[in-house]
Amino acid sequence: MSARTVSLILTAVLVLYFVLLGGRAVALFRDGSPLAVAFGVGVLLLPIVGAWVAWSTIRFGMRTSELGKRLQAEDGLPDTSDLPRMPSGRVDRAAADAWFEERRAEVEASPDDWRCWYRLAVAYDVAGDRGRARETMRKALELAP
Repeated sequence: MSARTVSLILTAVLVLYFVLLGGRAVALFRDGSPLAVAFGVGVLLLPIVGAWVAWSTIRFGMRTSELGKRLQAEDGLPDTSDLPRMPSGRVDRAAADAWFEERRAEVEASPDDWRCWYRLAVAYDVAGDRGRARETMRKALELAP
């Protein structure tokens, strides 16, 4: 099953959960007591915050995917197929670090090029640092026209 399919299924389940939470919030509001209304407000805030988080994550994924398609059209996507892998499928740590250093040198040479930042984000991901990969991809999205 592809990551996109899993994302769509999880989003649908999340929407159903938000609808159910909304129903609970309405039931608490109908009770009318101050404590129930306060809980109703709290229960209503959960799906609002959750929807915002889900939307921002989906939007990030769509924008990242669009940048990837643009880079692929330019034949500039990074190729990690030749990097040695461990039995688990992950790239060998020493090879990932060396490949990362090459991508970092690209960014240092062209700090305003979104393509270099995109490739650096992939390098962070290959090295196993997802947090920095997302930060770096945000930088690529910021620089892309």
